[in-house]
Amino acid sequence: MDVLTSVFIGIGLAMDASAVSIAGGANAKKKKTGILRSALMAGLFFGAFQAGMIFLGGIGGESAKALVSGIDHWIAFALLAFVGGKMVIEAFREPEERKVDLLHIRMLFILAIATSIDALAVGVGLAFIDHSLIASAIIVGITTALISIASVFIGHSFGHRIGNKVEIVGGMILIAIGANILQSHLFA
Repeated sequence: MDVLTSVFIGIGLAMDASAVSIAGGANAKKKKTGILRSALMAGLFFGAFQAGMIFLGGIGGESAKALVSGIDHWIAFALLAFVGGKMVIEAFREPEERKVDLLHIRMLFILAIATSIDALAVGVGLAFIDHSLIASAIIVGITTALISIASVFIGHSFGHRIGNKVEIVGGMILIAIGANILQSHLFA
């Protein structure tokens, strides 16, 4: 798997974190230091958790790889399509009304876990394709961190106008990557 694919997986997975970061940015204090600190905290937490979950999922998937080597491309496709489809469906649900405080460590920890669960499933799927697990985890983590940081500033500038619509884009990207993996194995 090439670096560009890992970046696109990172973009797709980062959309949950981006939606939360936008909400956090919209609720950030007016002080410039509060917004900057919120952005850096979101980037650190969301990026680290995405990378960690990709890695843990990949380790788990590696142990099952020999058992399913004939259908590995179908498993990767199914996991990416499931996660992507779930993201698209959730984008149409009613957003939570609670305010997101990116400076509240306990809340940020819970949000980082919640937004990175999908990365665990994607990590399992990545175990079935040719790639470097560590490199993929790092690329996904950095991509998520950068998107989360930018999303806090976007949220601060544009408020709730954007909403969870970024999740639709992320979901579609993951579905497309899954379809590409399947296509490359079936028609190679």
